[in-house]
Amino acid sequence: MALDRLIEAIKRTGNPSVAGLDPKLEYIPEYMVNAAFDEYGQTLEGAAEALLSFNKGIIDAICDIVPAVKPQAAYYEMYGWPGMRTLAKTIEYAKSKGMYVIIDGKRNDIGSTMEAYAAAHLGTARIGKNTIPAFGGDALTVNGYLGKDGIMPLIDVCRISDAGIFVLVKTSNPSSGDLQDKIIEGKPVYHHMGRLCEEWGRMLPGRYGYSGVGAVVGATWPEQLSELRAKLPHTFFLVPGYGAQGGGAADVKGAFDKDGIGGVVNSSRGILCAWKKEGCAPEDYAGAARREALRMKNDIIAVIG
Repeated sequence: MALDRLIEAIKRTGNPSVAGLDPKLEYIPEYMVNAAFDEYGQTLEGAAEALLSFNKGIIDAICDIVPAVKPQAAYYEMYGWPGMRTLAKTIEYAKSKGMYVIIDGKRNDIGSTMEAYAAAHLGTARIGKNTIPAFGGDALTVNGYLGKDGIMPLIDVCRISDAGIFVLVKTSNPSSGDLQDKIIEGKPVYHHMGRLCEEWGRMLPGRYGYSGVGAVVGATWPEQLSELRAKLPHTFFLVPGYGAQGGGAADVKGAFDKDGIGGVVNSSRGILCAWKKEGCAPEDYAGAARREALRMKNDIIAVIG
């Protein structure tokens, strides 16, 4: 299944990390923003063009050393239809460079509505006699708290399209415990959600022992991360919270199995805004992103081996 392709990309690059493409105009060098505004005006189209140029530069700089990108849909939706076009073009460009693409949409619905989300992000749209990919992601983040009614439509599309999903289990935000840590039948809610990931994953078995149903587990909760790794032996983890949210290499170690696989660690602002942190020339923003991606890789590998 599709998470096999992610594991293979991680092995090929020797790098269990994913770059979050969550751009804002303030992250983008002024010369790039001005160039887009000169052509399209201070409009939604101008903003979307700046995002696309920025993303392409990042992708070009890291595609040989980082196996995957994770565009967060909200950062594109905020610029209306031009922003959504940039999301589609970003996905297309990343895939053309051999990168695995996780769309971070956290979609959550049931029945025909979830079928539509699945078709949009992972499958195809039927148009007359044709079936055409809309966004063409390799995986999608989803919210499983509507139960199997919201997951089964995705499973069917994943099987047909060789795609995968990452279900929210123990998220990185500080208030995640308001619900996810509540005790039901003697166990926290995130345990129950993790168990469901294992159950759903049996329908999407993979070649490397991990199914096509992954889990989102934050680096900001290292104890729970290790705990869930032990309890969910067939569930691959997407690990947010590294870097800007406070998680470090030691915190993410628990995501990985004895062979050093089992998870992929996300960094968004750390990579996108590396040029600001370095204080380098804005024209070297992509070089700074590459340097940060390499630093992150070495940081994690030093811990997990």
